[in-house]
Amino acid sequence: MRRALIITAAAVLLVVVLVVGLRQAADDKGEAKPGAKLTKEQVMEPLESPPPAPPRLAALHAQGSELLPGGLERYEAKLKSLRGFPVVVNLWASWCGPCRFELPFLQQVSSEEGKRVAFLGVDVGDSRAAAEKTAQEFFMPYPSIEDPRTKVRADLGVQGLPSTAFYDETGKLAYLHQGAYASVDKLREDVRRYAVKGGS
Repeated sequence: MRRALIITAAAVLLVVVLVVGLRQAADDKGEAKPGAKLTKEQVMEPLESPPPAPPRLAALHAQGSELLPGGLERYEAKLKSLRGFPVVVNLWASWCGPCRFELPFLQQVSSEEGKRVAFLGVDVGDSRAAAEKTAQEFFMPYPSIEDPRTKVRADLGVQGLPSTAFYDETGKLAYLHQGAYASVDKLREDVRRYAVKGGS
């Protein structure tokens, strides 16, 4: 009986060691964990270091985490003003749990790629107070356009949140990813595939 207990305890210990090891391996691959949000300083440091971002992208960074009214009309005007750059648009809301899971991934990748790719948010069907609180909690180095009547969401054919739209330099929609990204690596892979030519 005592021997059986010892064997069982050893087996449980082995399982615990394996689980911890797998989690550490995942962390070593650079996959952000839920809630692993970055500070404003951490997000902005790569974007503010030399060489400077192109003026139109720097203007986006200067509007970091701001909420811009205007819905679909403002969204279309903003996309038009960014022609010449690929654009990554993340649709989110403060009440959306998967959005909060994914926002640290957007922080990381927009910080890495924001000197050659334009990032933009769309806050869907939200209250301004709740959206402002979330935008400050998860600082984004780009503004979000308010979409209270969900017209941007409908125009894109988005079924649920979060969703991420990728536009090429001409303003053409290249890809729409519906649902939360499972890891920062998956988001980074799609940004480099659909927005950063050459995938470097």
